[in-house]
Amino acid sequence: MMDQTPVISVGIVSGSGLTFTLNGQFTFGSGGRNLSGQWTAVLQEGKILLKDNSAVVEAGNEITLVPSDPELDSFTLHAVTIGVAFHWQRNEDQTFRGRLKFIVENDRITAVNILSVEDYLLSVISSEMSATSSPELLKAHAVISRSWLLAQMEKTARLVAGEGKYTTSIITDTEITRWYDREDHSNFDVCADDHCQRYQGITRASTPVVEQAVRKTAGEVLMYDDMICDARYSKCCGGVTELFENAWEPSSHPYLQKITDSRETPVGFNTDLTQESNAVRWINGVPEAFCNTNDKMTLSQVLNNYDQETNDFFRWNITYPQKELSILVREKTGIDFGMITDLEPVNRGTSGRIIRLRITGDRKTMIIGKELEIRKALSKTHLYSSAFVVEKHEEGEETTFVLHGAGWGHGVGLCQIGAAVMGASGYLYKDILMHYFTDASLKRIY
Repeated sequence: MMDQTPVISVGIVSGSGLTFTLNGQFTFGSGGRNLSGQWTAVLQEGKILLKDNSAVVEAGNEITLVPSDPELDSFTLHAVTIGVAFHWQRNEDQTFRGRLKFIVENDRITAVNILSVEDYLLSVISSEMSATSSPELLKAHAVISRSWLLAQMEKTARLVAGEGKYTTSIITDTEITRWYDREDHSNFDVCADDHCQRYQGITRASTPVVEQAVRKTAGEVLMYDDMICDARYSKCCGGVTELFENAWEPSSHPYLQKITDSRETPVGFNTDLTQESNAVRWINGVPEAFCNTNDKMTLSQVLNNYDQETNDFFRWNITYPQKELSILVREKTGIDFGMITDLEPVNRGTSGRIIRLRITGDRKTMIIGKELEIRKALSKTHLYSSAFVVEKHEEGEETTFVLHGAGWGHGVGLCQIGAAVMGASGYLYKDILMHYFTDASLKRIY
């Protein structure tokens, strides 16, 4: 048990200059100097300068601004990029409560928000999904978001203590295996974008039902063998969930196993999707699953407006002419395959997601993985998932590749759309969690 609610640091945005507005009185330094209104943080000769229309404040290489009234005072960061490198990327102003810290990283200034875990979760639940979701779904999401965050903090502590080197890639002359997790963040606990969890401060206005969901589950986490679960989630698993080790480092978690996302095993399908023939039938089919829904009310509860710009979550298609695909892959991977002649799944995971893909060109052939590396290579932003079947059409001198796909995201852990359907169908949050996290238990640790 912890004595009190943990305090965390969240990296919000980086830039050569950051404009922000202090909505209330903020203090900094041993003398307790007060600041308010609009300022710009700039970097000059390795030091942070805060400038407004009439003053310049030298802050060294780090400064923390503390609100005089934490309940009322807030700060706004202007032109924050959300959805970095995704199809809906955009800039918006975001407002936060808590402390505002500026640090120097790689010749840029990074804005960091410091606040309690529970206050952080109020925003995450409203940012990751609609604040109008069912109470049981919101409670389930509060538990997994809290669990994931605290598990990452524990992992950082172990790494700092020297319990092994953290690697994120294996590269040879014939294969690139790379995964993307938390390796970018050494100066704060988590970032504010989809790389970690969406956190947009009080910009996404929380509702009483969100506050109630967070408060009712305060301090509650998923546990396995006295360890906090590294609880993962994605938008849509596509009908079957994926193993942790197929998306990230080669560590097996007993609570992140293959789950068929339905009440019963779908009829007419063999769900051993590691086998190519079964995966092809599954992805080209329309099996029953919690996440197989077009119900607009349910989708609007779990998805914010910008997520609803995409409506083909469960099954999707994308077509590439051969030349376009070849240029795209070269630009995204930095590897000149020449004209691509084939895309071949080498290994699939439990959800049918490809974890090793052979790309054959007339100049070079290589295998790439894991799932996000594949998704990044085959799209200008991110392919919805790596659970796809390749169909090649040849007409005269024209070759076209059609990818028939399933799901959205890595597919590990809780399926947000599936969980939304469960919540709307009367499942309690504990039932939802136990469906997706095998043999885990709930425990209140503070």
